[in-house]
Amino acid sequence: MMTSPLITPAQLQQLDPTKRIIFDCRFSLADATLGRQQYQQGHIPGAFHLDMEKDLSGPKGQHGGRHPLPTPEQFSATLRDCGVNADTLVVAYDDNRMAGAARLWWLLRYFGHDNVRVLDGGIKGWLACGGELSTAIPTSESGRFLAKANPHLTATMAHLQQGLDNTTLIDAREAPRYRGEQEPIDPVAGHIPGALNLPWQQLTNSVGCFVSAEVQRQQWQSLGALSNPVVYCGSGVTACVDLLSLAMIGVDNARLYSGSWSDWCSYPENSIATGDTP
Repeated sequence: MMTSPLITPAQLQQLDPTKRIIFDCRFSLADATLGRQQYQQGHIPGAFHLDMEKDLSGPKGQHGGRHPLPTPEQFSATLRDCGVNADTLVVAYDDNRMAGAARLWWLLRYFGHDNVRVLDGGIKGWLACGGELSTAIPTSESGRFLAKANPHLTATMAHLQQGLDNTTLIDAREAPRYRGEQEPIDPVAGHIPGALNLPWQQLTNSVGCFVSAEVQRQQWQSLGALSNPVVYCGSGVTACVDLLSLAMIGVDNARLYSGSWSDWCSYPENSIATGDTP
């Protein structure tokens, strides 16, 4: 039986605090300091904060996108500082329809740690279920987590440049950005030729919980047959919500183009498509 990558607030409340480690993954692309500020104002008791720019991403360069993947050494050190071991159950949450939490979920799987769950509904769901918040900053003994990257979970720009033979490319950004009608972040608008569009926000409801697996399955089926799916977004963060959804419906071979649109459009020679046509 497939184990859900989600955990409900009620289930989290029932867990032995010594048997899991919680991470607060709140962030804002508009204000890099906001996630930490929110964490300090109140977080799920015992939760550590992970910064999107410093902890869940690596150093930026001319290419590679706005949120490159952290190195195995960097990610290992971050998780060890919070006491994570090879068998630790990790629970991730945020307040942005799973965007930050899904990034941590995907990174852990990419680095060889499958024992990870995303809190459905995030911190709002926790509060709605009667959960309390704390301002205490937790401490921990050093863990023994060792990150080992799995290249089979990623797709490179070179692969996409060579053609989409037997690959379904999915753009997880909002439809206006996919069509090239607006681009609030990156210098070029449009999408990678051949990409289909399934915006990441469609997979959750207004209170930040995933819609039912059946509704998700219907949304994916509306795109047509999914053959070796590769997902991208603006910088490799919100695409992880699409990847989490695919995992929920049993698609286990989906990959992330981690550099995403911010990497693709940094090369002037790359082709660009606009409008509703893939």
